[in-house]
Amino acid sequence: MKKLVHRFRTLPIRSRLAMLVAAAVAFGVAAVSVTCWFLVQGKLYEQLNNDLQRSAMRGPDQRRQVQIALLNCSTTPQNTNSFVRNAYSQVVTDTGKICVQDNSTGVVKVTKSDKDEIKKANANRVYYRNGTDTDGNQVRVMTAFVAPTATTSGAVGPNVGLVVAVSLKGTQDTLNELALILLLVSGIGVIGAGAAGLAVARAGLRPVDKLTEAVEHVARTEDLTIRIPVEDDSDDEVARLSRSFNSMTASLANSRELQQQLIADAGHELRTPLTSLRTNVELLTRSEETGRPIPPADRKALLASVKAQMTELASLIGDLQELSRSEGQRGERVQMVSLQDTVEAALRRARLRGPELTITADVQPWYVQSEPSALERAVVNILDNAVKFSPEGGTIEVQLTRGVLTVRDHGPGIPAEELPHVFDRFWRSPSARALPGSGLGLSIVARTVQQAGGEVTLAHAPGGGTVATVRLPGTATAPPETS
Repeated sequence: MKKLVHRFRTLPIRSRLAMLVAAAVAFGVAAVSVTCWFLVQGKLYEQLNNDLQRSAMRGPDQRRQVQIALLNCSTTPQNTNSFVRNAYSQVVTDTGKICVQDNSTGVVKVTKSDKDEIKKANANRVYYRNGTDTDGNQVRVMTAFVAPTATTSGAVGPNVGLVVAVSLKGTQDTLNELALILLLVSGIGVIGAGAAGLAVARAGLRPVDKLTEAVEHVARTEDLTIRIPVEDDSDDEVARLSRSFNSMTASLANSRELQQQLIADAGHELRTPLTSLRTNVELLTRSEETGRPIPPADRKALLASVKAQMTELASLIGDLQELSRSEGQRGERVQMVSLQDTVEAALRRARLRGPELTITADVQPWYVQSEPSALERAVVNILDNAVKFSPEGGTIEVQLTRGVLTVRDHGPGIPAEELPHVFDRFWRSPSARALPGSGLGLSIVARTVQQAGGEVTLAHAPGGGTVATVRLPGTATAPPETS
């Protein structure tokens, strides 16, 4: 059985559907055929029973005919005129004595149930059964009580019954022909249902075949531009699957394009510090090889430049690692975070990086669902931008009220045509290309804020400068586990 189930599961879907349809139709046809056969059998037997009852009750003086049969008792048919014609007819006592009536076709085998029925002496009851005659022919038998016998001394003798029967050959032939017809019709119906099921399965699974071909094409060629045509008004499961596949390939193509763009941008950004670092290292190496020392001031400047370039490379690599982390890795670290504490920690770092600046802060309690380190990095990046573009001795204003964090500087601001690009990866304003940075800071800010369910914007500040606004959903009261 397990082997059959395993073989069935290994068949193609269309073959399994055709077999299931054929099996369902076969079950239905079999049920209808069997029911029909039994109904016809019941009707035929009912007609035989009626014929037997009419034959048994024929004649004006049945009791006298029975008495004559008992007086002239014979165990074989006599072929004389009788009230029962073209059938089996015999008188039977409850002791089992058999007297065959005139013109009976043969002798019916009497069973214990016949004798028991006669013993009951119920003139209003008849008993029907299937039996055989002495030659083994199948017959339909009716047993009916007639009267008790009388002995020569006047005493009451055993009960007497009439047993009549007709041959079942014609009925059985009819039932056999009906069974053969039903079997042929059922077979044709099952074969037709299997063929129809296979045709329907092929038609229904044709979109799935197209989907399979598309998937195999993508796996073979890595061509993510392929699309499966779907009718706009179609909303069945296959259409939904096709639309999902098209959406998936579009997302994968977009992801690959972004990945290739990220690699290209990263290569471009890495080339500048690496070239500068290589040049400085070659100068130091050549000085050592030629024995011509570099002046101390120039050597110190070269080493400082190498250190700055290595720091820039480390920062760029860290930003790239941050952007490459998957959603699942982030989801494992998400927890309830105090935004107030995060902003205060970022403010301490910002004051160290811009000691000549005045940074004012008004932060109120607010708790959000986010990854602590990613959220702190995002706030630090916003403050770093404000510190980087603030003039010497300038002021930075920080405020956190009910989940809205604003950071306003008094620097040169961002041109209106550049505002749509400030959150793009590796994008840097032409005026800021000489400043340190990788162009990934605000991209990390936007990604972190979006993952926390918030939004971030940059806009011109009244009176000059730039204001960064971060809105994060959360609550002003500390949850029990953080209190």
